[in-house]
Amino acid sequence: MMKRQLIERLNDGPVICAEGFLFEVEKRGYLAAGEFVPMVALEHPEALENLHKDFQHAGSDIVQAFTYNGHREKMRVIGKEELLEPLNRAALKIAKKIADNPIDGGEPNLMSGNISNSNIWEENDKASHLEVERMFTEMVGWAVDEGADLIMGETFYYAEEAYKALEIMKQSGLPAVVNIAPMGENIMRDGVSVVDTCKELEQIGADVVGMNCFRGPATMLPYLKEIRKAIKCHMAALPLPFRTTEENPTFFNLPDNNGCTCEAPHGRTFPTALDPLYCNRYEMRAFFKEVHELGINLLGVCCGATPMHQREVAEAVGKTVPASKYREKMENHFMYGTNERTAKHMQDYGDKA
Repeated sequence: MMKRQLIERLNDGPVICAEGFLFEVEKRGYLAAGEFVPMVALEHPEALENLHKDFQHAGSDIVQAFTYNGHREKMRVIGKEELLEPLNRAALKIAKKIADNPIDGGEPNLMSGNISNSNIWEENDKASHLEVERMFTEMVGWAVDEGADLIMGETFYYAEEAYKALEIMKQSGLPAVVNIAPMGENIMRDGVSVVDTCKELEQIGADVVGMNCFRGPATMLPYLKEIRKAIKCHMAALPLPFRTTEENPTFFNLPDNNGCTCEAPHGRTFPTALDPLYCNRYEMRAFFKEVHELGINLLGVCCGATPMHQREVAEAVGKTVPASKYREKMENHFMYGTNERTAKHMQDYGDKA
């Protein structure tokens, strides 16, 4: 079957890109929280394949290679720099394998290479800029070698780092998606506004501009509305599934006000004690319905996402995906159901319980 490329798909309607690998792989027991290095591609490739398949089953049209934090600086942090290229190539090959073999036998998925915040970019520090440029260049090169259909650069909280990432991505000749992630100051770390950053990214050639990570629906949506008014290119929206607030706009400092009696040893909910702060699936569905109505077509859920969340994205924009078969069927519940086989005494009890 012929495979449409990214812009053609976006012109035709919504495109789903599942993210959230860091948190979900950690929860499945194949990655250390805090460190967040995607060694799973080398150590347990079958686990990564299975997660890609689960996201595909839930409606993802793009299989994003799990190379987030798989850059040279992070590999130096854990003392395994020699595994940098093997890790990247393994993750890309796994993503390509899944993308080329959709579970429904239909149109192949797109495979996306991925680069992200370097964590060493520093304003006015040319040495850090050159190091980041080298890091991004090698990762984009490996993605091209392994047959990526597009490159996604994401989670940038410095405007200038996002611009540099785009410059390198464009050299690949592949469609370039750039997503920013402003911190709690609600401005990029180098002082550029969120909207102005996105306007500049469009001007210098990004095919898709948007936001991902750090913010849940409540604190991402206002910026998406502003950005949509300011730019004409396609947009992306990939929030967290957590209840961020105006007072705490990112998940880094969210308080747990649910009566928790056992705090995380590191003293904050991020990243391992966020569970009580999840948005429910219906909140996520409502968000994506509204976002799509704004004219934003590249959609997905970032850190904290499960396949269930990705299914909600797809169904919010009118898609029926393989996982839709297993949407809840409360009519058949033993106590809250309406099926004629549901025992009346249990229905009566359910009304009181």
